[in-house]
Amino acid sequence: MNKAFRQGQILKVIRNKRILTQEDLARELKQSFGLDTTQVTLSRDVRELGLLKTPEGYRQVSAAVGPAIAMVVAEFLQDVRAAQNLIVLRTSPGNANALAVALDKANWPEIVGTIAGDDTVLIVAPDSATADKLRKKLLSFE
Repeated sequence: MNKAFRQGQILKVIRNKRILTQEDLARELKQSFGLDTTQVTLSRDVRELGLLKTPEGYRQVSAAVGPAIAMVVAEFLQDVRAAQNLIVLRTSPGNANALAVALDKANWPEIVGTIAGDDTVLIVAPDSATADKLRKKLLSFE
């Protein structure tokens, strides 16, 4: 297991569950992903991820890096097409990555993941109904 993967799973856990202690976090990582981690490693990950312990549990408070979704959509999005649970976005050449980064940073629950090429972004949604809602949401920015 590499550090980036582990930290990604930590973020996934704290977004979906109330995690109050590093012990809770270690237990959840083990149960959900089979990841064995030490307290020292978790402390370092918590610090590097910019996590803050709140009454509701750990939360990420570091500022998101990257462009705002509304600005990027208005600037670069040229076409939106849904195909079952997939959405294909077309941009001007060289701008798909900026759009994918903005979508990833927006952390919309409708998006399972994105893949970017030069002028195309593929979005994976959990189902076709969600993909249709996401398509409409993206078109509302224009």
